[in-house]
Amino acid sequence: MANQVELLASYWTIAGGAQPHTDREWSPFDLKDRAEAIARAGFKGMGIWHSDLEHNLESRSLRDIKKILDDNGLKHLELEFLGDWFRDGEEKRESDTRKKMLMDAAEALGAHHIKVGDFYKKRTPMPKLIESFAALCKEAEQRGTRILFELMPFAMIDTLAETLEMVKGAGARNGGIAWDLWHVAKLRIPYEEVARTVSLCPISVEINDGTFEAPWDLVEDTVNHRRFCGKGEFDVKGFVACLLKAGHTGPWGIEVLSHEIRDKSLEYLTTNAYKTTIAQF
Repeated sequence: MANQVELLASYWTIAGGAQPHTDREWSPFDLKDRAEAIARAGFKGMGIWHSDLEHNLESRSLRDIKKILDDNGLKHLELEFLGDWFRDGEEKRESDTRKKMLMDAAEALGAHHIKVGDFYKKRTPMPKLIESFAALCKEAEQRGTRILFELMPFAMIDTLAETLEMVKGAGARNGGIAWDLWHVAKLRIPYEEVARTVSLCPISVEINDGTFEAPWDLVEDTVNHRRFCGKGEFDVKGFVACLLKAGHTGPWGIEVLSHEIRDKSLEYLTTNAYKTTIAQF
């Protein structure tokens, strides 16, 4: 089974000293070095965060980036993150600028999907969300990619029922859900409910580990205390088995945000991420 699994090194896992939710979100590790280390470890894909993409486009073209991916056999690419796509005014104008960069990159690089969502519980009426998600998906379809909404506790909608209402309401073949085991565990969503979406819409899956309770708040827990698979309390193997049974074929991302690994070497990050993740299969 493990020989048939294709893993994707999600951005934050191998970003090194990049700091989430600051003005220093781009990785100190060069993109080419990351791609080479990721491929050596056994991964077949990688993730790029919008700030890191913008940073790289200051010195590289999209064609340059595509060559790096191709030269290292990285056939799966996740682009993230787009917020405020459902808002109005200045928020929407700023979102549209980022959207263009991500859409251009998705088309040129053949991205598997663009991850979208919200970190700030910006409550918005469901009809507006459906309309906005449908518009995003339509544009993405023209670029040959998918739009996947990340369901998490911090978003403007934070239940599976609402997420499915938005996705089904949009009626787009390329619109679906980005599942992260961290958020599944924190929201206490049954694995069987996640598995049910495999046949309902496009999905992506990221796995990781952690604890169900922590002495700090959820934001701190989420950005600084995630763990490699098998190093916490989550039933990672059970989650994987449930989705495999439902027919999910991957790629499977590994997303770990932790203050404990931000000063580690690129080789440490890539080899440990791959070894602990593939062991779940």
